[in-house]
Amino acid sequence: MATAPRDVSHFLASGASAAQAARFSDIFDPNTGKVQARVGLGSAADLDSAVAVAVKAQVGWAATNPQRRARVMFKFKELIEKNMDELAHLLSSEHGKVIADSKGDIQRGLEVIEFACGIPHVLKGEYTQGAGPGIDVYSMRQPLGVVSGITPFNFPAMIPMWMFGVAIAVGNAFILKPSERDPSVPVRLAELMLEAGLPEGVLQVVQGDKEMVDAILDHPDIKAVSFVGSSDIAHYVYQRGVAAGKRVQAMGGAKNHGIVMPDADLDQVVNDLAGAAFGSAGERCMALPVVVPVGEKTANALREKLIPAIDALRVGVSTDKDAHYGPVVTAAHKAKIESYIQMGVDEGAELVVDGRGFSLQGHEDGFFVGPTLFDQVKTSMRSYQEEIFGPVLQIVRAESFEDAVRLPSEHQYGNGVAIFTRNGHAAREFAARVNVGMVGINVPIPVPVAYHTFGGWKRSAFGDTNQHGMEGVKFFTKVKTITQRWPDGGGTGDSAFVIPTMG
Repeated sequence: MATAPRDVSHFLASGASAAQAARFSDIFDPNTGKVQARVGLGSAADLDSAVAVAVKAQVGWAATNPQRRARVMFKFKELIEKNMDELAHLLSSEHGKVIADSKGDIQRGLEVIEFACGIPHVLKGEYTQGAGPGIDVYSMRQPLGVVSGITPFNFPAMIPMWMFGVAIAVGNAFILKPSERDPSVPVRLAELMLEAGLPEGVLQVVQGDKEMVDAILDHPDIKAVSFVGSSDIAHYVYQRGVAAGKRVQAMGGAKNHGIVMPDADLDQVVNDLAGAAFGSAGERCMALPVVVPVGEKTANALREKLIPAIDALRVGVSTDKDAHYGPVVTAAHKAKIESYIQMGVDEGAELVVDGRGFSLQGHEDGFFVGPTLFDQVKTSMRSYQEEIFGPVLQIVRAESFEDAVRLPSEHQYGNGVAIFTRNGHAAREFAARVNVGMVGINVPIPVPVAYHTFGGWKRSAFGDTNQHGMEGVKFFTKVKTITQRWPDGGGTGDSAFVIPTMG
């Protein structure tokens, strides 16, 4: 007798109540193509219940001194490290990425938690003594209240921790709405935060789809929303959230370029591209799906080296220790990637390596897409202009350094870009001029370390504040500035008040 799929639900405080889910979404095992679980999709009423508890819990949490809040983060870090294997296997089972990539997903989120452990120092304000006669001025950063994060399927550990680590450390309560495709790891993270000593109600997880997203964007007690997803939805989230009076940061899609100068070490470039273009099946906004060799000689030599390197890639199940990448997240996403491959063919690009029709013995129903390589891709092609989000690498040939700067600068997305060169002047010039938010110099995936900030330009990001680092602290806090006077004279009132700028 077949076992019924397990159910994944919200993670709510004991004071919050959720109605019996009327709608469910299937959670697949991408390795087999079979349904392994289902997630109950929540309603606006479920969110109302969670927020009501969060509002009360946040008051006490904000009043907790920063050192004690940091100690919760230290304990959470310890618990994540202790449960790393369990979390990685759970993540891979729903997402499809190989275990090594899942551990990397968790580790990059954990680095933001490490940054949050230093929150007492980060929250120190500014102070000016003697700004005017007997007048001092100082500032303090205070939490917003209840804030929320809406996170995508491709990094179900890292991106939630990017958001809630900083938001909670500065004194907010946090409502997390993860992707319904792989919702189990975010719930487990919330359980570990509670075990680390976080008061109940400060971090809650609500499951859902667009109905829940809209409820979050409209809720009057949610003061800020952080989002990561596709650009069209990011724009929607930004517009609706701002219209509701919220602070919003919404990170969108990408089409990152890798510029290869004639003096680059091509063996190193090919090695870097194998991981940056095909790792995690290309399902990451900092993947490198476009390579731009400068000059025909560079392009031909790069192509010649790429083909055997791609042929050597091993596609396998998530638990295969020798696999370079695993399946994509759903059958629908596999079909979308393959439709883009056909689009490239129809547009006239040269299909050098075709990853369609890939089948893994014993896992024929899994959502696998083989590595794909296009050459002679033109900027007019839709397959170049849009984000494919799969294991597809496109070669766009450039005639000169100026072309190499122009291509990523004129693209609708501006998330990340990389340049491979031995020439320091070329690298410095490129970094200064390119119209893209994050630049790698001989670094194929230029994701900044946790104490810097993450964020793209153009249609890759909506809002003025980046993720994590000090930008994250600024996003999740508001500044209060105090001007105080303790006049001399024993209270006789003889001294007139003088505004500091007039003194």
